[in-house]
Amino acid sequence: MFPLKDAEMGAFTFFASALPHDVCGSNGLPLTPNSIKILGRFQILKTITHPRLCQYVDISRGKHERLVVVAEHCERSLEDLLRERKPVRYPSYLAPEVIAQGIFKTTDHMPSKKPLPSGPKSDVWSLGIILFELCVGRKLFQSLDISERLKFLLTLDCVDDTLIVLAEEHGCLDIIKELPETVIDLLNKCLTFHPSKRPTPDQLMKDKVFSEVSPLYTPFTKPASLFSSSLRCADLTLPEDISQLCKDINNDYLAERSIEEVYYLWCLAGGDLEKELVNKEIIRSKPPICTLPNFLFEDGESFGQGRDRSSLLDDTTVTLSLCQLRNRLKDVGGEAFYPLLEDDQSNLPHSNSNNELSAAATLPLIIREKDTEYQLNRIILFDRLLKAYPYKKNQIWKEARVDIPPLMRGLTWAALLGVEGAIHAKYDAIDKDTPIPTDRQIEVDIPRCHQYDELLSSPEGHAKFRRVLKAWVVSHPDLVYWQGLDSLCAPFLYLNFNNEALAYACMSAFIPKYLYNFFLKDNSHVIQEYLTVFSQMIAFHDPELSNHLNEIGFIPDLYAIPWFLTMFTHVFPLHKIFHLWDTLLLGNSSFPFCIGVAILQQLRDRLLANGFNECILLFSDLPEIDIERCVRESINLFCWTPKSATYRQHAQPPKPSSDSSGGRSSAPYFSAECPDPPKTDLSRESIPLNDLKSEVSPRISAEDLIDLCELTVTGHFKTPSKKTKSSKPKLLVVDIRNSEDFIRGHISGSINIPFSAAFTAEGELTQGPYTAMLQNFKGKVIVIVGHVAKHTAE
Repeated sequence: MFPLKDAEMGAFTFFASALPHDVCGSNGLPLTPNSIKILGRFQILKTITHPRLCQYVDISRGKHERLVVVAEHCERSLEDLLRERKPVRYPSYLAPEVIAQGIFKTTDHMPSKKPLPSGPKSDVWSLGIILFELCVGRKLFQSLDISERLKFLLTLDCVDDTLIVLAEEHGCLDIIKELPETVIDLLNKCLTFHPSKRPTPDQLMKDKVFSEVSPLYTPFTKPASLFSSSLRCADLTLPEDISQLCKDINNDYLAERSIEEVYYLWCLAGGDLEKELVNKEIIRSKPPICTLPNFLFEDGESFGQGRDRSSLLDDTTVTLSLCQLRNRLKDVGGEAFYPLLEDDQSNLPHSNSNNELSAAATLPLIIREKDTEYQLNRIILFDRLLKAYPYKKNQIWKEARVDIPPLMRGLTWAALLGVEGAIHAKYDAIDKDTPIPTDRQIEVDIPRCHQYDELLSSPEGHAKFRRVLKAWVVSHPDLVYWQGLDSLCAPFLYLNFNNEALAYACMSAFIPKYLYNFFLKDNSHVIQEYLTVFSQMIAFHDPELSNHLNEIGFIPDLYAIPWFLTMFTHVFPLHKIFHLWDTLLLGNSSFPFCIGVAILQQLRDRLLANGFNECILLFSDLPEIDIERCVRESINLFCWTPKSATYRQHAQPPKPSSDSSGGRSSAPYFSAECPDPPKTDLSRESIPLNDLKSEVSPRISAEDLIDLCELTVTGHFKTPSKKTKSSKPKLLVVDIRNSEDFIRGHISGSINIPFSAAFTAEGELTQGPYTAMLQNFKGKVIVIVGHVAKHTAE
């Protein structure tokens, strides 16, 4: 979007027509309210950008089918200039074919295709009427009421020269005759009655009248999008006089931000659309008792209550005051609007209140997302970093570890997933129209997917869902559509509602990273391995809970498949998924295990106190989960989990490294974003699934053991946690080889409990000199090493 500059923001409201409450659609579900249909269709208007067009910004839905539209607003209009003689009351400007169509109504309450006579050629007629009014200096049809105006416009079909008839009707024939021939010719072309003979806007631009005007204006070309094959900086130019540019800004740095950003900050600063409209008496309320009908039938039909005048269309635009926002940001210095990206001294841009910003960064995420000044700084910083993507990819990762501003979340996720290239050309090339066997299942799933959200529940949202999901299925012939893929698509579609190509690209990058081979036609081996590793993760981090769940038979197969198959989008609402995935995208493919364990730990007390049936009921309607706590604990679990403990044979193979430095300096503090080190003799080997299932606790590699024992400082497998000389041992190593092998060589600090003498006849551990030490390490990491894997597992 373009900067706000000297424009303002305006809001106007209208009502969508209400639908009957007792009528259902062909699928048996209640009809989608017209206001939600409008909400979905409106979104495309936000993508129309041009220097000479006012920008649509937002639409919100209120009570009783009320809709409020926010758009760029200029106080002075063509009508004002006309009053001043320099140089839409709607019915007067309508093209004849639009009037002839009449009001479209459906009688059976079923979706039906509406004829679309209105289009670019209809706009050419409207342009002709506006130009006519500007030329003669008066408004047309002022002496006629609306119905007479419409009748008059339709009778123009019977005349030879529309322009002359309009001029005679309004007593301005002399003025028209004095106009230049080029202008008269342009008016005649615009006011051609039959649309088939009327020129298109493109044809009109080739008219002689524009030959002298066109060179004075630089043709507008829409800037290249962030994810495209074209050069984004190809036409970048700096002003010749930098000092004049600084004067033009005039310290109004907020005006240099996009209108979308300004509106977002206006809302954070306490802006309330409905309150603004109430203050200007655009919205009027009546006492509820005054709205009661005089007569009511059993079926709900009412009589005796006149139509509320406040529900009629009022095209008044209310200017939204920015005073409250400017006052909130008065202490923000100009340097905050232009942060230095090469300055690594601070994660936050400098400002007059930098100390406050640093303090805000430590507050809970929900508070940070409501802090106007903090969000301004984060939005500006991410905006600049994203414009420099992929060059600034490492800094985007670094800043995303702090938090991601909601306004920039869609593009930031795409950057974190490594989306690049001509995504629109790739998406457009996919056949999304030819019927395929999966169509039926997709049609069934979409109306059940996050339908509490107004945008995703709109018909436009359903159509976009259908296209993105079908594009993924068609472009991945080796994979199949599984139920849950729609839930996985929902966050990406919501954040990129007007950019299906980006939603598809993000989804296509997300699935191989976190759900590699989950969507194979026969995915049982992948799912079973995943659930087994998850079960071992529970045992590693919470042995007591793991033992209890195993004793009652409440295994992950019964509750965790929808968690991982949809990456928790099936169990959490979107607003929680956004915060969860902000962190998930910074972790590797093992991070979801930690999220799952963190969820179980929040439910720990209830799980330990209940049996199988109660646990089933508990998970059938999952209790409220504190997502911020879940994220925090997931990070801690991830940092304390040896990397090889979550090794999976069916995980995505590591990509070849493109980093010549071989270092890990750019990796996030709880991520393995950089490629894994080459496999060595100390790496963990894959084992058959049955053997994996038989082991309660996870195996780890010799590499991880060396790292945990702090026997090296030069490996690629360093853990993210910082170590100090005074830190206590993180683990106890129990060597179960016989005493002769142990004496020959062992890990420093390890203890020897030979397997042959480890157990009593009853299967209990033999009491010995190391019993107390084992008790002291309860709740800490214990590693068993030996020659025979079966013995170490036992």
